[in-house]
Amino acid sequence: MLRNLRPVVASTLDPVGRALARVGLTPNAVTVLGSVGVLTSALVLYPRGELLLGTLLVTFFTLFDMLDGAVARARTRDNEFGAFLDSFMDRLSDAGILCGLLLWFIGGGNSPVLTLVTLFCLVAGFGVSYVKARAEGLGVRCDVGIAERTERLVIVLTAAGLEGMGVPYALPTGLWLLALLSVVTIGQRLLETHNRLGGAERRPTSH
Repeated sequence: MLRNLRPVVASTLDPVGRALARVGLTPNAVTVLGSVGVLTSALVLYPRGELLLGTLLVTFFTLFDMLDGAVARARTRDNEFGAFLDSFMDRLSDAGILCGLLLWFIGGGNSPVLTLVTLFCLVAGFGVSYVKARAEGLGVRCDVGIAERTERLVIVLTAAGLEGMGVPYALPTGLWLLALLSVVTIGQRLLETHNRLGGAERRPTSH
């Protein structure tokens, strides 16, 4: 849904990317630094109940992670491993955010129901990504879905930040919404893949 904003974001980040490239940072280094920042912030601050500070830092490092593409454009180099690394680190970052919230609900948050909802969101998030990756592995595009990675991040970070500011029911509402939209997105991607493959009765090898 937010993919139409990507050209605008890219043009905004390009000057920063050129500056980082001039000081010697590589796209892969930017990817790793951003993801490590997200993981550290989420896994240290969220379990302690510091939802607002954790969200601010996670958001900062998430935006920093977006600079890897700008640095790559500044260095005018295409790197297939860089694209692979970026996708892998994105999955780790997404999992780290939800694991931090999961630890909070298990501990000080003391909410068995939201523990299960957060765990469901964690698994469903991997499901959303896997359907797309598997479809592309079979040679078909699967760029559909109401809640791609950007939308899912916006929902969970907004909800956690508002909860940290004392807004009642912000985080539970955000997590239930994230769970629902993740299921819808998986369904959309399964249907799209089925249609593009023509419903062929072939069974690819399992992983």
